[in-house]
Amino acid sequence: MGSLFRSEEMALCQLFLQSEAAYACVSELGELGLVQFRDLNPDVNAFQRKFVNEVRRCDEMERKLRYLEKEIKKDGIPMLDTGESPEAPQPREMIDLEATFEKLENELREVNQNAEALKRNFLELTELKHILRKTQVFFDEQEGGVNHTTESMTRALITDEARTAGASMGPVQLGYMDKSNEREDYLPCFVAGVILRERLPAFERMLWRACRGNVFLRQAMIETPLEDPTNGDQVHKSVFIIFFQGDQLKTRVKKICEGFRATLYPCPEAPADRREMAMGVMTRIEDLNTVLGQTQDHRHRVLVAAAKNLKNWFVKVRKIKAIYHTLNLFNLDVTQKCLIAECWVPLLDIETIQLALRRGTERSGSSVPPILNRMQTFENPPTYNRTNKFTKAFQALIDAYGVASYREMNPAPYTIITFPFLFAVMFGDLGHGALMALFGLWMIRKEKGLAAQKTDNEIWNIFFGGRYIIFLMGAFSMYTGLIYNDIFSKSLNIFGSHWRLSYNTSTVMENKLLQLNPNSTDYVGDPYPFGLDPIWQVATSNKIIFHNGYKMKISIIFGVIHMIFGVIMSWHNHTYFRNRLSLIYEFIPQLVFLVLLFFYLVLLMFIKWNRYAATNPMPYSESCAPSILITFIDMVLFNTPKTPPTGCEVYMFWGQSFIQTVFVLVALACIPVMLLGKPWKIMQARKLANVQPIAGATSDAEIGGNSNGGSHGGAGAGGHHDEEEMSEIFIHQGIHTIEYVLGSVSHTASYLRLWALSLAHAQLAEVLWTMVLSIGLKQEGWLGGVILTFVFAFWAVLTVGILVLMEGLSAFLHTLRLHWVEFQSKFYMGQGYAFLPFSFDAIIENGGASSSEAE
Repeated sequence: MGSLFRSEEMALCQLFLQSEAAYACVSELGELGLVQFRDLNPDVNAFQRKFVNEVRRCDEMERKLRYLEKEIKKDGIPMLDTGESPEAPQPREMIDLEATFEKLENELREVNQNAEALKRNFLELTELKHILRKTQVFFDEQEGGVNHTTESMTRALITDEARTAGASMGPVQLGYMDKSNEREDYLPCFVAGVILRERLPAFERMLWRACRGNVFLRQAMIETPLEDPTNGDQVHKSVFIIFFQGDQLKTRVKKICEGFRATLYPCPEAPADRREMAMGVMTRIEDLNTVLGQTQDHRHRVLVAAAKNLKNWFVKVRKIKAIYHTLNLFNLDVTQKCLIAECWVPLLDIETIQLALRRGTERSGSSVPPILNRMQTFENPPTYNRTNKFTKAFQALIDAYGVASYREMNPAPYTIITFPFLFAVMFGDLGHGALMALFGLWMIRKEKGLAAQKTDNEIWNIFFGGRYIIFLMGAFSMYTGLIYNDIFSKSLNIFGSHWRLSYNTSTVMENKLLQLNPNSTDYVGDPYPFGLDPIWQVATSNKIIFHNGYKMKISIIFGVIHMIFGVIMSWHNHTYFRNRLSLIYEFIPQLVFLVLLFFYLVLLMFIKWNRYAATNPMPYSESCAPSILITFIDMVLFNTPKTPPTGCEVYMFWGQSFIQTVFVLVALACIPVMLLGKPWKIMQARKLANVQPIAGATSDAEIGGNSNGGSHGGAGAGGHHDEEEMSEIFIHQGIHTIEYVLGSVSHTASYLRLWALSLAHAQLAEVLWTMVLSIGLKQEGWLGGVILTFVFAFWAVLTVGILVLMEGLSAFLHTLRLHWVEFQSKFYMGQGYAFLPFSFDAIIENGGASSSEAE
């Protein structure tokens, strides 16, 4: 149980391994996950270490596996994941793995190159097929009776000199050269091709401007998208045909086509040649489809075979790489036959680690056993808190504030109770709490299947990681909802109200300002057995006033108790680290200050609840009950209380004035003790020792007292300041004192957020019920049922989205702040660093996450 409330005791050990057994021993330690190695070669470049070649080989294998994984995911092939973690292979198996991966990569790259070449050929033939079809339509139009249009277009392309040279020009047939009528230079020519559809407008403008309008462009869209063989994307293209005259324009047109990456294809002029080419193209496309199908089948078979082992291959390669990376942290002895390592290990697990080293030595066949020596050190050890799937999320909340100093009191066990409880005080509603608890319970019941999915959704991973927190928050909210007697803004009448109505129905319905007198037969005399009486649900006039007074007081009560508990936790730290000065001059005055002022405020609330009631005679009737806030302000400021009403007394009990004066004076006297006591004692100790200022003189260990294990004691005490001068000690102590005194007031007021959020949550729930659901409930007939269905759906969405998710997140953040600032600031330093053991499980998990992020 000691490790639950404090971090594990750690030991710095020196490990001696034979070179031939080092790999197997480190492999066993990686499976165990209880050793954090230190880098003994911090000044050596990563590329100059002993096993850098092996690490590079592992990087290359990982690259090949990532390539295979990308191809497998591209084809949508499921990868077999048994959930088992194979052992790290022996070094000699690396050669077999490298050969396997090399063969698979080469085969896959060759298949991909062939497939890409076939797809490129297929694309070209498909584009040519569309060109032949579209251009045939154009030529069919020209031959079918629109000669006058083409003739006028062609004549527009012929210069005036050409017209005068051939005076008797007859009809011109585009695409044909009538040598009897025209010179070859002046007969129209054309080119055909395809271009991306989005480039076509700019392409057309460029043609018009560059050729000065001496070209004629016809284009038609290809309806079906084509596949780009390079990346597999679907692209939309259009067919175009350009008519022009002369070699100069021909050169210019081809350069423009090249600039816009348009693909030009040969198109015969004669219809018979075009039909013959189209038939040949169709035949080649059919043959290509057959070859492409066979290629894809072969590629699929290769990937399916690789997918069966890919996960295991990844695990093996990452384990090998992690082992060699760890071996690079070791030192070689002078004989070059022994590797020396230094590592932090939990003290309780040394025997387990030695057994793992023994197993590794036996696996390697070495005859020399490994040696694990414990070393003496003055370094601060890492902080290691053992967790399980239940406590892990709560420990993460604490570590998010700061990792605990070594052997410092761990707030996580207490947070398991206080966190969901304070959340529930703000979120208290039986219905909303049940929804949250059911969601958490569902994740807990299905945790194995949900954990195996390993999704990359960050929000879902946060919810799933905090499933036990969500369940406890929901369960505690159900309890506080019963205390508040609040379920979706309505109340449960389980035991029957302890109030009676003495008015008739008409009076109750007409008079909105009726009141029930507790000092009459309206009140039974006994309180409601559990929680609030349901009668308050219909008290529209003073319901909020009553809830305000009740929730405000319990917020202060819970807050003061929570802070006192935090101060008591500091006592455990001071006694453990034998920090007598902090115990006498910090803990005792802090506790006295908090108890005499704020715990006394809590006692006044209970005294008021106990002594004053409507059924009591004067001077303890409800009209004589004093204001606790005014009483506390008068107490602190030494004010004389105002004269009470006739028949009432000034004070709640005998001797109250004297006790309050003593309490305030003693509390004020604690401030100079906190401010000057500890620095003064340190200064006296230094004068007696007649020494210069020493490092971290804020604990007994540094002024000649006893410490617990060298610097380990000072680490938890949290007072290390290298060569700290007395002036700095006084300044730091003054800052801490001012922070504590002012913080006691502000932190107490900060707990009023429990009341504020609880009130806001209840009012939002009531607004949703009144403004949304009650509208549907008031409808009658079959139409009312239909309306109620839609209204209920809308109300349910708003309830889950606003009241459960948004309000739940708000209450969660406020609860987190209360723990980090108001509670942990009383005792928790959080200046340590986490224990990060060499663990295959963590490496594989992080490796999988990083690879998914990279994609």
